[in-house]
Amino acid sequence: MSSSLLKVNSPYNQDDLGSIAKMDWPTVSEKLDHALAAFQNRQQWIPVHERVGILERTTRLMMKHHAKLALQIAKEGGKPLKDALVETTRAIDGVRLAIETIRTEAGHVVPVNGTMAAANKMAMTQLEPIGVVVAVSAFNHPLNLIVHQVASAVAAGCPVLVKPANDTPLSCQNFVDLLMEAGLPEAWCQCTVTQDRAVAEALVTDPRVSFFSFIGSPGVGWGLRSKLAPGTRCSLEHGGAAPVILNDSSNLQTTVEAITKGGFYHAGQVCVSVQRVYVHEAISNDFLDVFKERAGQLKVGDPTLIETDVGPLIRKAEVERVDSWVKEAIEQGADLICGGSTTGEQCYEPTILLNPSAESSVSQKEIFGPVVCVYTYTSIDDAIKRANSLPFAFQAAVFTTKLETAMHCYKHLNASAVMVNDHSAFRVDNMPFAGLKQSGLGVGGIQHTIRDMQIEKMLVLSM
Repeated sequence: MSSSLLKVNSPYNQDDLGSIAKMDWPTVSEKLDHALAAFQNRQQWIPVHERVGILERTTRLMMKHHAKLALQIAKEGGKPLKDALVETTRAIDGVRLAIETIRTEAGHVVPVNGTMAAANKMAMTQLEPIGVVVAVSAFNHPLNLIVHQVASAVAAGCPVLVKPANDTPLSCQNFVDLLMEAGLPEAWCQCTVTQDRAVAEALVTDPRVSFFSFIGSPGVGWGLRSKLAPGTRCSLEHGGAAPVILNDSSNLQTTVEAITKGGFYHAGQVCVSVQRVYVHEAISNDFLDVFKERAGQLKVGDPTLIETDVGPLIRKAEVERVDSWVKEAIEQGADLICGGSTTGEQCYEPTILLNPSAESSVSQKEIFGPVVCVYTYTSIDDAIKRANSLPFAFQAAVFTTKLETAMHCYKHLNASAVMVNDHSAFRVDNMPFAGLKQSGLGVGGIQHTIRDMQIEKMLVLSM
């Protein structure tokens, strides 16, 4: 193993949080061999009841260490503690969902005897693990995303190598350690922090890999997909620029509360964060007054304090990027309603922009920062057209008291899910979670991920 270490620092104040070994290619290749050997020895596959037992023990250990896991999320990822506590609870529930899924999974009977050639035959299927899984994860939910990828692989019966984001590897290592403590053999789950991108790419594109699970930026995800070994399946989860539509019947108080949470949760560093809000011009002034007031009430700062609402961005370079995009939008004609400045070196004020140019970066790209763009409209079909104008399609939302408006938006918005009277970032972990177009490939969610990591194997019996 390479002797170099990845040092992990707090994004808020750069405190030293620890370190983790970075692995060179020979070390990573050895781990792949270890995983492949475990999979190829079918006599040693972990039966379903034992996988259930391991995952049940893991949930108990996670509950025991709930506060510690949440604080780790806040320290290394910058997510406010109040939200990190929720993430930890979700992660525990995600492991439970994996248990429920494999306890009830089943193949099916294939009706083959409808033809004379199969008159004396019967056919049925069972689910088997697909093979070695490599999971590459993101920083913004450093425990729950790992659960979605790793607990799903363990539940499916696949050996998994997980590469966490370099910013947040400690939460991943903590979860892997808990799986080992719960009785999972080491070959079936290995935390793999690579020495550099070249080693990471070699890991992902190795022919020993049967399934690649990726959560991260579209440029990296689509690029890696193009280099996968023949036969390697994959799922990709990228970001978007989530649109929200408000019409003239919207309830402003409940709407603003939801949009504030959806737009500024984790400083906007969520793939389905509220980014583009289309507001009917009849209510735009009232909406902006209430939204500005609510955004100004958010406490920005130390993510380890329970009263903090908005923590730091993950890296100083991201603060600088967001600030440059905001300044560009203002130069190109956007009105700054509130925010628009850094707070210290790592935080950015919750920011609202009114009517940025369609060509501005904030209108064209995923901001991944605490910035919400508000656009006025007169025709809801025009709002939908503008909402659909980008090469991303993930979750969207509409706030209305009219069923016909809700259903019209549901039908015409390019999205894999449309929330009615809630923000675009709403999610529970058994929901299908799918980025369309450039936003991803495949369907996330515990049950869907487990199914992706399995094959349906048919047995045909002659009688």
